[in-house]
Amino acid sequence: MNSSRRFGILGGMFDPIHQGHLDTGAAAQRALDLRELLVVPSNMPPHRPQPIASSHHRFAMVAMAIAGHPGWRALDLELDRPTRSFTSDTLRHFHAIGFLPAELFFITGADAFLEIATWKDYPALLDLAHFTVVARESIRASDLPTRLPTLASRMRLADAASTSAEPQATHVASHTRLDQQASIDAPGSATFGQTAGRERTWIFLIDAATADVSSTAIRQARLDHRSIAGMVPPSVQQHIEQHALYGIPAPTDRSGGDVPSAQAGRLHGQD
Repeated sequence: MNSSRRFGILGGMFDPIHQGHLDTGAAAQRALDLRELLVVPSNMPPHRPQPIASSHHRFAMVAMAIAGHPGWRALDLELDRPTRSFTSDTLRHFHAIGFLPAELFFITGADAFLEIATWKDYPALLDLAHFTVVARESIRASDLPTRLPTLASRMRLADAASTSAEPQATHVASHTRLDQQASIDAPGSATFGQTAGRERTWIFLIDAATADVSSTAIRQARLDHRSIAGMVPPSVQQHIEQHALYGIPAPTDRSGGDVPSAQAGRLHGQD
């Protein structure tokens, strides 16, 4: 598979980013031979409570976590938006700067994808990029054709063990090869993102082992004064501990006002 036009997008709150996120992105990169993997922290998630750590801390932790991963980049394009972060809006942003839907691979866990019908702009959302669904905890990606039968015809199995894998058809759909696309120039060039014609988008399924960890579990461990070693990269652990993130909630002062917590403080001069 030609990787010159393949860009993965891994989005999320990353509050904090953890080993499960990194395993998910790496599995997609291996299986689909992605040229780059773009990690995009969200601003205000539509389906979850607001993040605890500031956007500056979350972006810093993402940048630290992906250091040493060739082809991975952290993007802050959602963090300055005053509105909630929706996947469809993010994908359309990439279209506006020159990407075609067939060049984008939006990466998500199988648990999240089971709720795809609740996402904004569904089902048109699935035409904005390929979706890459990686097994998560007890949910196998290869079980999704049965669990989401209305989408089964769009699903393809991807071999997560190979760096040059070609998607294999599931038992509910015929095999279709991805297009053979020409190489592209660097982002910002006149020809970036241009290709002849359009290709339909698919849902790629990857059954790969990922760390059984969640951001919620990490935050709870911090509240319980337990170590988070191994749950996050060492650099992220150091950052969390240095800035007292996810610790015991700040006490209330005598006047009844809340004392600002350490995690709401500043990072490199930013609120």
